[in-house]
Amino acid sequence: MKRHLVKSALIAGAAFVALAACGTESKDGPNEGLGTKAAVPAPVKPVQKPAQGLPGMPPVLDPKDVYAADRPNKLSPVVKDFPSRVYVPNTESDTVSVIDPKTYEIIETIHVGRQPQHVVPSWDLKTLWVNNNRGHTLTPIDPRTGKAGKPVDVHDPYNLYFTPNGKYAVVMASLDRELVFRDPHTMERVKTVPVSCYGVNHADFSLDGRYFIVSCEFSGELLKVDTEKMKVIGQQKLPFDGAMPQDVKVSPDGKRFYVADMMADGMWVLDGDTFGRPTLLPTGKGTHGLYVSRDSREMYVSNRGEGTVSVFDFTQNRLTKKWQLPHGGSPDMGGVSADGKVLWLSGRYNSEVYAIDTRTGAQLARVKVGSGPHGLAVYPQPGRYSLGHTGIFR
Repeated sequence: MKRHLVKSALIAGAAFVALAACGTESKDGPNEGLGTKAAVPAPVKPVQKPAQGLPGMPPVLDPKDVYAADRPNKLSPVVKDFPSRVYVPNTESDTVSVIDPKTYEIIETIHVGRQPQHVVPSWDLKTLWVNNNRGHTLTPIDPRTGKAGKPVDVHDPYNLYFTPNGKYAVVMASLDRELVFRDPHTMERVKTVPVSCYGVNHADFSLDGRYFIVSCEFSGELLKVDTEKMKVIGQQKLPFDGAMPQDVKVSPDGKRFYVADMMADGMWVLDGDTFGRPTLLPTGKGTHGLYVSRDSREMYVSNRGEGTVSVFDFTQNRLTKKWQLPHGGSPDMGGVSADGKVLWLSGRYNSEVYAIDTRTGAQLARVKVGSGPHGLAVYPQPGRYSLGHTGIFR
């Protein structure tokens, strides 16, 4: 009887241990030493890993909005003490007019090299580079003091960009038909990329920074360039006879690129990843510059040939407004004020600059400047770093 009881107890104890073991796993997995097996898990959808950004690029703050760092008055500590100014390169006067945006008055005129085209904030936000296209130099301006430094020899600097990781400056050598990757501080040449299109001039980078789209003004083409490999990986002719693409901007979600075309009188809408055939959205005569609002909801489109600014709504995917400059004008390149309330544009053929209320479209001021004002820079602006042109910030 005792042996029967002991035997029953042993069987019961073994069953208890076995049952307990069935519901446990060791640190490294199922305890197969006790006869257990792993439970069959329910099917799990594979997690899609976010695209890896360009090595060394600061992570995008919001993967749904590449402009998330550009909110009103969200100034980097680097620039927060810089005086607010509007720097206007006058291509035919070989000067830069410096405007106080509070008074709308010119407070200084800086003499630079031949045919200054754009004033470009450096990647680290510490320097403004004046692109003296026919003078073959870059003039540095200290935005803290407003004083110009010693010009740096750079051949054919029509426009200037910076890779999102800050590793290189990229000179748009328009007439040389080259993209020239340079040291972002010394501007020493690192690599020259010859191109077969004519008139490289404007660009913008993908959300992950791995490629950028370049407009070729005089041959009506677009390029797709691998940022890290410094290599052209795509090229296409725009489907419009006589196309002259200008400014380029990526959408907040990074899914589309917009390319202004002054002869097609609108914006080309392009999927940058596939680099497929773009479609044209008419905006106005002489479409030229593209500027995103501080809330990333709208984009201001300057129509140089008719003196208007079209407003494109990203969420609605359509044009919602058009502002007419009183007495006409030739709105070209520019930027948005740090608080987002004023759009500043150069009047290329009228020797003037326009200040426009971004809430109403009303003209706040016209400021007379030198001859042929072009790529003006409003500075400082919100953002952690600059990708170049007149101020593309991330």
